Amino acid sequence: MGHSHARDNHAALHAGFGWQVPASFNIAQVCCTRWAQGPDARTRIAVRAHGQGAGSDTLSYAQLQQRANRLSNLLAALGVRRGDRVAIVLPQRLETAVAYMAVFQMGAVAMPLSMLFGPEALQYRLHDSEAAVAICDESSVASLLSVRQDCPALRTLVGLGAAALRADLDFEVGLAAQEAAFTPVRTRAEDPAVLIYTSGTTGAPKGALVPHRALIGNLPGFVCSQNWFGFDPEGEAGAGESEAVFWSPADWAWTGGLMDALLPTLYFGRPIIACSARFSPELAFTLMQQHGVTHTFLFPTALKAMMKAFPRPRAQFRLRLAAIMSAGEAVGDAVYAYCRDELGVIVNEMFGQTEINYIVGNCAMNHGPSRVGWPARPGSMGRPYPGHRVAVIDDDGNECPPGVPGDVALHRLDVHGNPDPIFFLGYWKRDDATAAKFTGDWCRTGDLAVRDADGYLWYQGRADDVFKAAGYRIGPGEIENCLVKHPAVANAAVVPKPDPERGALVKAYVVLAPQAQTEREGAPDRAAWDERLIAQLQSHVRGQLAPYEYPKDIEFIDQLPMTTTGKVQRRVLRLQEEERARARQSA
Repeated sequence: MGHSHARDNHAALHAGFGWQVPASFNIAQVCCTRWAQGPDARTRIAVRAHGQGAGSDTLSYAQLQQRANRLSNLLAALGVRRGDRVAIVLPQRLETAVAYMAVFQMGAVAMPLSMLFGPEALQYRLHDSEAAVAICDESSVASLLSVRQDCPALRTLVGLGAAALRADLDFEVGLAAQEAAFTPVRTRAEDPAVLIYTSGTTGAPKGALVPHRALIGNLPGFVCSQNWFGFDPEGEAGAGESEAVFWSPADWAWTGGLMDALLPTLYFGRPIIACSARFSPELAFTLMQQHGVTHTFLFPTALKAMMKAFPRPRAQFRLRLAAIMSAGEAVGDAVYAYCRDELGVIVNEMFGQTEINYIVGNCAMNHGPSRVGWPARPGSMGRPYPGHRVAVIDDDGNECPPGVPGDVALHRLDVHGNPDPIFFLGYWKRDDATAAKFTGDWCRTGDLAVRDADGYLWYQGRADDVFKAAGYRIGPGEIENCLVKHPAVANAAVVPKPDPERGALVKAYVVLAPQAQTEREGAPDRAAWDERLIAQLQSHVRGQLAPYEYPKDIEFIDQLPMTTTGKVQRRVLRLQEEERARARQSA
C-alpha cells in the first residue's frame, strides 16, 4: 500500500523551528486565564459535557476561571501550599477541568488517578506521593475511603455529586463559600505541575514528575498530529481563528487524555467534549456527529472496534473529522486504510510516553498540498516532531544505522543544541530510576524500532514484548496486524508459549468480531468450528508473513487484558502461558 502524497516539509520544519520557553510559565494561565480575560470569555466554550441536561452541559472560559478561583481558595483554606500534591480522581466531567486549573494556578502539583484504579493501586500512589487532598466523585469514593487509614498525609476528601455525603467536604458547598477572585502563584516553567504514576513491566509504579514547560514541549506534536488543529498553515502568524472541536475517549487521568487532549485543546481556546460513558463504536460516532467533532485522538483498539462495527460509517453518520491522531499501539495498515477510505482522514500515528511525550509521529495534512506536513507511511510511527532530536540507539548509546533495530531515545538538546522542554523532571523519590532512564544525554523509552533511510521509525514492540521462537526474533505487532485484517477477528495479542524443544512457540489470543462470535455461539459443534477458523487464520498469516511467524497455537478469548489507557497487556498473557507451562511440567 502506498503512502500519502502530501508534500514533504519535514526537513524544513525542523530547520526552521526554535523553542521559546519563558522563565515564568503556568499551565492554568495559558489554558484558562488568558481566555477568561478576553471579550468573548462568557460565550467561548471550554468544556461541553455529552449526555448532560440542558443548562448543566457547558462551561465557558469565564466560568472555568471563576470556579477554578473558588476551588483554589478552598484548597488553600484546607492547607494546600505550593508544591503539595492534590489527587484528582475523576472521570471526564466539567469539574475535572476546574480541578486541574485550580491546582496549577496555586503552584501545587496535580496527581491524576484513574477512577478505574482499585484500592491497592490508589493506596500505593496516595501513600507514596503524600497527597494532602483528594477530589473524587461516586466512581471512586468507596475505594478512597477503604484505604484512607493507610495514607496518613491525606487530610481531606472533597466529594462531588453523590460522593459529597461520604466525603469530608461537599465540593459545591465548599466552592460557594469561597471568593470568586484568586491571585495566582507565579511559577517558573521548570516548576512541577503534574505527578503521573507510570506502570512498568516490573516493580512498583513510578511517579513521573512533569513540569509546566512540558506543555510547551507537547505543542509541536499536537499541532502536527492534528493537521494544524484548524488553523490555516498558509496564513500569517497569529492570523485566523480555529473552529476545532476536540474529543477523545482517553481518560484525563492519563498522559494521553491530559497532555494530548484536554490541556492542548484549552491552550488554543477551543472546546473539548467530556464524556464518562463506557466507550463503544456507536457512542463514538454518535458523539462526534452530535457535537461536530473535528479533531480526535483514538486508540488503535478503538479504531479497530469502530472498523468492525461500522465498515461504512459515512453512510450512517454525518462527520466533520479533519484529523485523527492514534497512539498506544501500532495502527497497522488495515486501520490506516479504513481511516483513509471510510472516514476520509489520513490517521496520524504518534509515539511518546509520560516522561517524554509527543516526540514522534506524522502530519499528513490529508494529502493536501501545504507548506507544512509530511507523507504518512502505513505502519510507520512517523518521524521526530519539530523540536525533538530522536534516534534509535544501541546498548552503548550509539545511533543505529538504518535497518538495525534499537531503543527509541530522545536527546536532551534539539537539533540546534537548545534544551528540549518536553522532558520530565525525574521519578518521584527515585533518583536511581531517573538515572537508569538515561544513557548520557539520551533518554531511553524502552520501545524498539527500526529507522529507514528517510528517517521514518517502524515500531518493533516493547523491549519486553519481543521474543524468540525457534531462533527467530518475533515482534508481535506485525502478526497482530495481519490477524486483524481477517474479517472474523476484532483484536489479537501475540505472546510466546514456552516449548521444551524450540524455546517458545508463537501463540495468538484472538477476540472474535461480533458476527463470528454469533456464529461460534450457534455452532452445533463448537470444537469443529474453532478448528476450521484456527486453520483459516494460520493459513491467512502464513500467506502474508514469514513461515516462522504464523501462530502455532490460537486461543479465542472474550477480551484482551488492557491498561486503562487502551494498551494491550501482553505481559499478563505471557505470564499466564508461563504458569500453564509450569503446570504441564509438574503434571
